[in-house]
Parts: sequence; structure tokens; C-alpha cells
Amino acid sequence: MTVMKTMVMKFGGSSVADDTKLNLVAQRIIENKDKADGIVVVVSAQGKTTNNLISESESLSATPSKREMDMLLSVGEQITASKLSILLNEKGYEAISLTGWQAGIKTNSVYESAKIETIYPERIYKELEQGKIVIVTGFQGINDIGDITTLGRGGSDTTAVALAAALEADECFIYSDVDGIYSADPHVVDGVKKIDEISFGEMQEISDAGAKVLHDRSIQIGERFDCSIIAKSTFVDGEGSRVCKKIETSEVKSIVNNTKVALVEVNTNSNINNIEIYKDLLANNIIVNNYKNIKDNKVSFIALSSDINRIQKIFEEKNLEIIIEEISKLSVIGYGVIQDSITLETILETLNNRAEVLDINLGQSRIEIVAKNIDDSIVNELHQKLITA
Repeated sequence: MTVMKTMVMKFGGSSVADDTKLNLVAQRIIENKDKADGIVVVVSAQGKTTNNLISESESLSATPSKREMDMLLSVGEQITASKLSILLNEKGYEAISLTGWQAGIKTNSVYESAKIETIYPERIYKELEQGKIVIVTGFQGINDIGDITTLGRGGSDTTAVALAAALEADECFIYSDVDGIYSADPHVVDGVKKIDEISFGEMQEISDAGAKVLHDRSIQIGERFDCSIIAKSTFVDGEGSRVCKKIETSEVKSIVNNTKVALVEVNTNSNINNIEIYKDLLANNIIVNNYKNIKDNKVSFIALSSDINRIQKIFEEKNLEIIIEEISKLSVIGYGVIQDSITLETILETLNNRAEVLDINLGQSRIEIVAKNIDDSIVNELHQKLITA
């Protein structure tokens, strides 16, 4: 088999939202045609397609089968891939669309949140050797019994980086409607800075903190296989931001305020202990943080707001009382921040008398504050003091 230098490009939902944008995507692909021996493109569903499909399923059932949801949601990416292939062929560039299973992506059987176990890229190599641009559906694969599985929201990033690793590419280009990775959410904070280069470790912390920049598993795969990830804009020329192996410098790189979380307290009883509660959450594929005993017969944890309805259902069925409070997880990220006491002092002074701090978690590259009433003014002030000052 001929070893080829392959470029992997991924385009998100906002980049392929309509036919006008699909034409821009096609142009990006054509511009890079002569820069590699072959091009593999990974695509998401167009615009709000996935959300619309979820809404349609909810009109039929409050608790649809996870297997059937994977079958349903996978069609969004298939539509995008086939339309883009049709468009490229019309422009005179031979292309072919492949589903996840046709591209050789094998996963485990955790429906709605599957993990890629291996990739058999022979079909991709065959099409590349014939000079075709290969368009692969993101977000999906196939399990051992032949069922379609999906990788979780944002999973197309993981598809792209995993394919880049399988094809032995040195880098993977992730295109979206923003031109890189920023020091904070530009919709919330004024004067944000674009990060030209950031380590995998720091990027993982940003993702874990709740920023929807890159799918968390794509970063893990990139680091494992030493495949750099370049986040770029589909619509604006520029170098973007590179996630790679690098020597970290001790400075604050990013501030993330995740408001889409909730503090859950559960009143247990003598028949149900805290371990059983945790196992119930895991059995329903609900991952929580800061799980602990508050006092006898009461546990607390932090969960995603999107999981609250499912959590309520679990405990209602067990006749357990729960209390839910809206909170924020404020994360200040940068290699070595924990070694700089001034950073933590600045955070606590800024929050003093303005937010109710519930917990503080420290790591090598992240200071995490769990609190109530963290508003945009606090985030802006911290960004000014820790990054732009």
C-alpha cells in the first residue's frame, strides 16, 4: 500500500449550515488540494439539524431508545457529506462520501457516547489512491454487532483527530466560525486574546472546564499520537491556534465560567448508600464531579444542567428528596498557576463579597472555583487583572 501525506480537515455545523457556506467549504478544500497527496474531510450535520432531530424524537417519546437515537442522529452528517461530495464533483473535483462504518471506524457499544476503539482505513486509502477527495461523516461509527453509534455532541472533532492519527498525519485542521482559541468567551469578555499556541494539557483543562472549543476526547487522541490540532476559521483567512506538545510557560492562558452546571444534594436513607447512588448515575451514563458526603444521609455533586431532568427521574423513582441549585464553575487555566499564590489571591479578592464560594479545587494547570452569583462583570475583571494587565 502506498504511504501518502494526507491532510485531514474538519468542518463544523456552522461552517456547512447552508448551500452558500457549503460552497465556501468546497473552496477551502480546493485551495488545499495541491498541498497534500490526499485530502480527507470530516463534516458535522448542517446548522441546527441535530437539535431539530432531537426535538422531533421528543415529540414521539419522552424516553426514546438510545440505539434508535443514534440511528436517527447519524443521518445529519450523512446529508452533509453527500451534499458536499455532489458539490465538489460538480466543480470538477472527484469526491466520495463515506459513512463512519464505511470509513472503518469501530466503536464500543455505549450508545449516544461511544468511544472509538480502532480504525481500519483501507477503504480511505483506496479512494485516495484513485485521486478522490474523501468526505467522512463525523460523530459516528459502528459497533461489533453492526449498529450505528454516535460519539456524543461535538464528536466530529474526535472523528477528525482519530482519522488523522490512523492516517499518520502530523496535524488535523478543525474549521469553525471562529478563527482560533481565545483567552475567554468573546461574547462575555471584552479585549480577549487569541492564543497562537497552547499545550494539549492546557487545552484539556479548557475543555474540561466547559468551553465548547474542541471535543475533549479529540485532545486526548491528539496528545497520545502527537497529532497537532489547528483551530481555524472557515470564513476568515489566518493561522488560527495550534494545540500541540510544547513546553508550558507559567502564565494564565484562559478563563472559563461554566454556568451550565448545577449543585445537586440528595437525601439518602438507610437502605440506599452513597456508593449505590453513584453507581446509579454511572449506569445512566451521567458523569458528575465533586461527589461527596455532606453529612449523614446526604450527598452532593455537580452535574451538567442538561442532565438534571434525567437525574430527577432517577431519584424520584427511588423516592429520594433532592435539592437543585444553579451555580457556576469558574476556571482559571494555565500551566503552573497553582505555584503562583498571587493568582489565587487575586481571584479570591475579586470574588470577596460578590459571590458565594462553595468549593475550591486546585490542579497543576487549573484553579477551579465553585460558587453562586458569578456574573460577567467578575469574569471581565479577572480577565483584565490576570491576562490583559
